[in-house]
Parts: sequence; structure tokens; C-alpha cells
Amino acid sequence: MKIGIDTFGCDHARSGFGSYLISCIANIPTDLLDNFELFGSELDRYTYSSDRPIKFNSVSVLDSLVIERFWHLFKINKFLKKNKYDLVIYPAVERVIPIRFKTKGVAIVNSIISKQMESSSGIYKWQFKRGLKKISKIIAASNVIKEDLIKFGISAEKITVIHNGIEHKLFYPMVDLNEDEIQIHPFAIKRPYFIYGSNISGPEKKHEELIKAFELFKKRTGLPHRLVITGSEGNYFNYINDLAFNSEYSTDIFITGYFPHENFGKLYAGAEACVFPAVNEGVGLPILEAMASGIPVLCSNSGALQEMGGDAPIYFDSNNIEEIATAMQLVVEDEEKRKSMIEKGLERASNFSWDKTVLETLKLIGVDL
Repeated sequence: MKIGIDTFGCDHARSGFGSYLISCIANIPTDLLDNFELFGSELDRYTYSSDRPIKFNSVSVLDSLVIERFWHLFKINKFLKKNKYDLVIYPAVERVIPIRFKTKGVAIVNSIISKQMESSSGIYKWQFKRGLKKISKIIAASNVIKEDLIKFGISAEKITVIHNGIEHKLFYPMVDLNEDEIQIHPFAIKRPYFIYGSNISGPEKKHEELIKAFELFKKRTGLPHRLVITGSEGNYFNYINDLAFNSEYSTDIFITGYFPHENFGKLYAGAEACVFPAVNEGVGLPILEAMASGIPVLCSNSGALQEMGGDAPIYFDSNNIEEIATAMQLVVEDEEKRKSMIEKGLERASNFSWDKTVLETLKLIGVDL
């Protein structure tokens, strides 16, 4: 069985799509790697495979989302036939997807589609919906995503929920972190701090509400805590950067920009807590990674976060600044609550692993194990 994996739309590993692909490829059993072949831009020949001996098929397409969508509309089937794939996996259908399938396809959906499509062009909404209706199978990363897809008009029969995993080699409690600063090149981050890792892409990420809640926390407690915001610089970055710069606590707000995923483990482990106010999250993988790192999680009560977090986090209304600030104060001042949250979080996170995700995916697509 020859399986192609489409790397287009994965942002050269600088987004959740790319992280998903890297984690999956890293956990394909070695004796099955010959069944798989990546295809995409020559720029990504070594982006997703690391040191794994997986084949890569370069496609001569300009590095432009518009051009890549055009290629998926009109040229991909000829390419797939030429390379004799039995099945193709599409990890970034929110970005690129064909509308006709002469080769069986499996779509991976990691977003709440109804929200994702709000910012897409009318043409791509049509392409996306048609593609999902025609594709053979869909893997939804949460039950929230599955329910949203059904409302979007996709048949429930073709949707299977397979949760994302956690890379436990990267995310674990680092009990020897006793230093006053966390040294992660090129940053030296002074402790104690709260951490929020998410793309600074729009108001749904709730960076503004978090900054205001942090200001309220500082006024109430006078504690030396900092707020570390890390994530790719999207359309909302300048606004959030100005908001932090003009805050009376600007010296305690640190915005790093893009931060390599492989360094997040130490960043999480050194934090007082992870605060994750984003709404409309279809997966919420960062809260699981934070739990696995042995820190408490405070997060929004919307999207798939409660499905992922169970009873381990403190949940809040992301529009309620008072509620967020109170949660931050509680996790700092109530030591028993903090210990309980850490224990529950570690137990919850142990249920998620990438090898489990990959094995469930391989069974679904019919690979002999």
C-alpha cells in the first residue's frame, strides 16, 4: 500500500498543521515507513521528516496559498495517478483540498470549521465543503469538531474522532528547574511567570482580555509574576504588542513571537501556570502539553477545551476579566488547589500520546499492523 501525505498548507511547520504532521511522522512505526511518501514544496523536503527515512516527492508549485489551491483544484489528480498512490492523507484541509478524488483521500480536521470558514473567501468555502463531501474519510480531532462538521452538512458516517497526542519526551515535569531564570536561547525568562502559547491571529485568541486580567491580578496582589505570550505574529500582533507596551505593567509582559515547538516543554515546566483564554478551539493541545509538563492550567470554558482537559483545569469565561484574574490569583495563593490541579493534569495528560493517535489512524486507513 502506497500512501501519500500532502504537506501543502502546513505553513512550513510554523503552525498547528505542521506540528501535527511532524508528530505523526515521528511516530509511524519504522517498519511501516516504506508505505508512506510526503509530497509538497521542495522547501519542505526536510521540514517534517527530521532524521526519519521517509520519501519526499517534490512538486514544482510557487510558495503561494492561492497557487497551491489552484493546483489542488486542477492538477493534483494527474500527479496522484502518475505516482500511483493508493490513498492520500490531507493534514491541512482548512487550507487546501481537492474537489474531485480519483484516489481515495482522508482529511484531518483540527479546527472548528464554522469559525475557520468565516475568514475564508467564498470560493474556498465552496471548494472546502465540496471536498469534504467527496472525500472518503474524515478524522476529527475532537467531538466538538465532529458535531460542527455535521452541522456544516457533512455525513456523520464518514467522520471518526481521533484525538491528537502529546509528545511526552518533550513535555514532562522538570523537577530540577530551580533557577530564577529559564534559559532558552535566545531568551532568558525571569520567574515566576504565567505562560500563554497561541498564534496572535485575532480577537478569538483573547490576548487583550488576558492582558487586562493580568493587570488586575498585579493590582490586587502586588506579586512579581510576569506574563509570557508566545506564538506566531499574525494579523493581530501589532494591536496586542501596542496594548502590552502601553500597559502600566509593560515591563512584566514579555511577547516572544514565534517559539520553536521543541522548546515549549522547558518553557511550560518553568511556568507558574498556563493561562489559555482562546475560544473556538477545536483541539486545545497546548493545555494538554502544559498538564504533561506538571503545571496547573487555567482555560476558557468554550470549544473543545473541556473535552480535552476534563476536571483538571480551572475554567473561566474568557470575556470576564474578573473571572480570569481570580483564577490566576487562586492558583498562586492556594497551594492545596495547585497540587490537586497538577496531579489531575498529569493523570489526564497520560491518556494522550502520538503513538496512540498514529496507530488509531493507521487502523482506520487500513494499514496492516
